Amino acid sequence: MNKVKFVSFLIVFSFFINLILTPNASASNFGKEAALQAELKAVAKKTYKYFQDHTDPKTGMTYDEVRFTNEQKTVAAHTSPTNIAMYMMSTVSAEQMGIITRKDAVKRLQVSINTLEKLDKWNGLYYNWYYTKDGSLKKDWGQFISQVDNGWLSAGLMVVGQAYTELNEQTSDLVKNMDYSTLYDAEVGQFRGGYDVAAGKLTDHHYGMFYTEPRVGSYISIGKGDVPKEHWWKMYRTLPQEWDWQAQIPNGYTTQYDGVSVFEGHYEYSGIKYVPSWGGSMFEGLMPGIVLKEKDLGTKALGLNNQRHVDVQIAYAKEKGYKAWGFSPAATPDGYSEFAATPLGTAGYKDGATVTAHATFLALDYAPREVQKNIKALKEFNMYSKYGFYDSVNVETGEIAKAYLALDQGMIMVSIANYLEDGVIREYFHQDPIGKRPEELLKQEVFSIH
Repeated sequence: MNKVKFVSFLIVFSFFINLILTPNASASNFGKEAALQAELKAVAKKTYKYFQDHTDPKTGMTYDEVRFTNEQKTVAAHTSPTNIAMYMMSTVSAEQMGIITRKDAVKRLQVSINTLEKLDKWNGLYYNWYYTKDGSLKKDWGQFISQVDNGWLSAGLMVVGQAYTELNEQTSDLVKNMDYSTLYDAEVGQFRGGYDVAAGKLTDHHYGMFYTEPRVGSYISIGKGDVPKEHWWKMYRTLPQEWDWQAQIPNGYTTQYDGVSVFEGHYEYSGIKYVPSWGGSMFEGLMPGIVLKEKDLGTKALGLNNQRHVDVQIAYAKEKGYKAWGFSPAATPDGYSEFAATPLGTAGYKDGATVTAHATFLALDYAPREVQKNIKALKEFNMYSKYGFYDSVNVETGEIAKAYLALDQGMIMVSIANYLEDGVIREYFHQDPIGKRPEELLKQEVFSIH
């Protein structure tokens, strides 16, 4: 028996010995994992059906939202760069999980990429809203170039280009032409929120908070060489201690990375230390981790902080006496609103007793058993339907927002694929040279929560 076979034999042998010695615990855990995997696969099939039924076959662009009111279905037939990315990464996810064939995936993605090549752009960057039927710009509020939305589109293109080599040349060219330097404020070392095309000016505000979803765009911009790596260190881990309007005055220390002084601060809730996001929502903190290897590489910083945010989300819901957890911006019965586990934010959004399904699935890599229990709790609210989970439920009143959002469906889909298929979407992202180059930024930092 060679060494590899012998090691494999020992692993299997050890498992069965453990099963014999502690049959209840081991069999129970094994059964729970198998049950969770089966349930996740079932959710993924329904979730991807949303994209199959609500993506224009001519443009490959997915409706932003589908809503059911009094059995009447209404669609928001426009889409954003982030929605396009979510459709593309969800399609890769569906193929990896065996929901669709490779041939079908490539055919679908080719349509989307051909459309992206033709869409109106600004310095290679995409506008905020396009009509799905023909890719024309949405007239009333589409005239904006968003850093965060373009960051997600770049991420989606990178994943597709690595998953399907026959598409790589097209996806790489699109990403190469997306010039993020046009949104960067070199004096401050931070990105502006975006560019208002109608007004002909950059936004007054910057994306200053590090632990928020724009960090994906920051990471990609550094990987492309559009902005210097010092930008990574110029964002606030917590706001400065002297800014006394924030939710807590942070504790921590100042250190240096690559010659840049960084205040490594943290907040604390129920004995749990963490670096806050702006509003305290799950997607601000954990959405970037569906493409960035934060858990694997940022063991003393981002990955650890993701775990802490999941822990606080669960603890916060328990303290409030809610039957489910998972607070993040979501559809409401009459619109859309921002929800959060309030203590997690510097200017924390309210929780509104409202939980959203995507927040549960973003936590899969950090709390799978708790996720499994929460899925059961959400189903008991009758949230589960034709396209997976409706977008939100008020856990006090039981009122459901019978809507599906492309963004939220995408986060669910990719989170499931990463959990079931060994981080496959993250692997594709990091195989791209743009995703590979800045990895040291993830590895070297140590948050003060460590």
